[in-house]
Amino acid sequence: MSFHATVLTLYPEMFPGPLGLSLAGKALEAGTWALETAQIRDFATGRHRNVDDTPAGGGAGMVMRADVLARAIDAASPEGDPRPRLLMSPRGRPLTQARVRELAVGPGAVIVCGRFEGVDQRVIEARGLEEVSIGDYILSGGEPAAQVLLDAVVRLLPGVMGNEASGEEESFENGLLEHPHYTRPADWEGRTIPEVLTSGNHAMIAKWRREQAEKLTHERRPDLLATGKTK
Repeated sequence: MSFHATVLTLYPEMFPGPLGLSLAGKALEAGTWALETAQIRDFATGRHRNVDDTPAGGGAGMVMRADVLARAIDAASPEGDPRPRLLMSPRGRPLTQARVRELAVGPGAVIVCGRFEGVDQRVIEARGLEEVSIGDYILSGGEPAAQVLLDAVVRLLPGVMGNEASGEEESFENGLLEHPHYTRPADWEGRTIPEVLTSGNHAMIAKWRREQAEKLTHERRPDLLATGKTK
């Protein structure tokens, strides 16, 4: 079974967007993964087909209604659907490479793209939505975040990357940031490739790359070292 993603959104025209290009696009065309969208507004009722309302208790902005969103989720993910239900949200747990790998070996995902000030808490609880964040910043909606998540997952699907080994030393795969990369020309604007990389000594190259990865991680992301995520 290929990875099957269903995105619930008020802007289905945003998809596939960048997911229709490069590696993800080729894999989509090849059937390695499948993508469908559901227009949340289709599940609204009334003349104006409202999907949001004013927040209980007052305050600025609007909140996505539980009843409308629940109908959309139930239609996209009926009982028995094994796919996790994700809600892209800045208050969610940070997306990690480990979670990406878990999703990549699963059957797919149902992804809810929030808008406005947020989503009624009752539908989050009642439909078991897993809140996922791609960073400590605010977007206009969950659609770009969903595309980020799907891009990260799709590239790990079998056959998507031309060289499967190319992902093994990437940032976060072993808990460290990735080591620096170099290629021809050997001398560029007076800057040369480190001699160890042209030595042909694979043990020394591996040692240098590990040391560089640890150095970069210590300088830029010491939190990864502090939490003991390296291996």
